[in-house]
Amino acid sequence: MAKLVLLRHGESVWNKQNLFTGWVDIPLSQKGIKEAFDAGDRIADIPFDVIFVSTLIRSQLTAMLAMSRSHHERVPCLIHEGDPYFLSMAKVNDPQSEKKLLPVYAASALNERMYGALQGLNKEATLKKYGEEQFTQWRRSYRGQPPHGESLAMTAERALPYFQQKVLPRLERGEHVLISAHGNSLRAIVMFLEKLSEEAIVKLELPTGEPLCYDVKGPHTWKREKIEECNKKFQK
Repeated sequence: MAKLVLLRHGESVWNKQNLFTGWVDIPLSQKGIKEAFDAGDRIADIPFDVIFVSTLIRSQLTAMLAMSRSHHERVPCLIHEGDPYFLSMAKVNDPQSEKKLLPVYAASALNERMYGALQGLNKEATLKKYGEEQFTQWRRSYRGQPPHGESLAMTAERALPYFQQKVLPRLERGEHVLISAHGNSLRAIVMFLEKLSEEAIVKLELPTGEPLCYDVKGPHTWKREKIEECNKKFQK
């Protein structure tokens, strides 16, 4: 049975400062680094076959730091799809070394929701300026769209096709998959997996650095399970 682990990145510097981040490429805070290591400890026994990340550094750092705790020998390696020159220059010439690589694919489809004119603004100050109703419409509704930004629905429109085209086939082949991404792109995936309504998904909290595990038993057949149980199944 395949395993799917969804991991929201650790706390970023702007998470700590309570700023709207979106696509601004901000790194992890010290707390976020610790959260990534702690998440890695909790999934250290799962023999992942592939990792998917967004193009944002907080997602990629979280995945790499978490995998540094792995009890398996495979080394995460970012695959630069769409760059033939880079791929040719990064060719691995020893089959044994190549076999030990753990491919990591980055896609902007998994990026955080783009908050448009809100990016860089303090959330508390924005709430005071525009009022709770407008603030909630922008931040905590499925179709509410910040000025020049994306709604959660729009985020789902890019994240879900990528998940269905790139990730599901891997799971259906029995591969174990880690996705290190963001609160809203992961909400879109959870909404699909658990068949949640628009009202339910906006209430779902995904804490930073907290992995979710799904046991995938077959095509479109999956069940969420406790991460400790998921990891324990692979302990020797």
